[in-house]
Amino acid sequence: MADAPARVVIKADNITQQFQVGDETITPIRSATFELLENSFNIIYGPSGSGKSTLLNILTGLQRPTSGTVTFDGHEVYNLASDELAFFRATRLGIVYQTNYWVNSLNCIENVSIPLFFLGYSRQRAAEVAEFALDQVEMSAFAKKYPVLLSGGEQQRIAMARALVSSPLFIVADEPTGSLDSVNGDKIMNLLRTAQQQNRRTIILVTHNMEYLPFADHLLHIEDGQVQQLQHDSIQKATDELFEQMRRRVYRLNTIKNPGTVQ
Repeated sequence: MADAPARVVIKADNITQQFQVGDETITPIRSATFELLENSFNIIYGPSGSGKSTLLNILTGLQRPTSGTVTFDGHEVYNLASDELAFFRATRLGIVYQTNYWVNSLNCIENVSIPLFFLGYSRQRAAEVAEFALDQVEMSAFAKKYPVLLSGGEQQRIAMARALVSSPLFIVADEPTGSLDSVNGDKIMNLLRTAQQQNRRTIILVTHNMEYLPFADHLLHIEDGQVQQLQHDSIQKATDELFEQMRRRVYRLNTIKNPGTVQ
């Protein structure tokens, strides 16, 4: 018996985002339409300043688009009342940023517990659930330490525990490896893959690291306001083309530096 087709859980329909800067209208997102599937790994990529974070903010209910709709699991995000939107974000989304915002007076397990306090958990129950989240990212030994005293890689693993603690359907990560070395960056990527493959979360990742593109089930390439969605067999072709473009650019730069260079 054939597997049932994957369910659409996020739908962006003709979304446009514009900003007015003086007399100039800036349009980082222009008429974008795409669908993301349940239990999929989705990567948003594009040049610096292309609107990746803007698109992520629109998808997660932080920034209402100028026009168009965003639907999560059948509910139009920007039709929700403010308290409904806050509840949606607290229960459905786990978010990891490049720079973490810690309550410096709280230790790791207390920082990880914070999302649960907003959901009405008792301090004892929140600590139990947070301990389990820390164990998932192999950071239980750091529960009583203060996150600001940890290394960048350790802090990002604590941030992953905080994102996982409320058992959200979606893990949203905005450049979570941007300030990490390759070893710690790979650890975060493996945690995201585990969240997808073992815990059946839907992952939405913004990254500038082209090495991670093959992780994706779907790519969202954004440039000059246009969002293009690539899937399955198109991903390998896209990554091959990107790496070839990078190789040619490096060659051109070397040729400018050393005019006598022969390929």
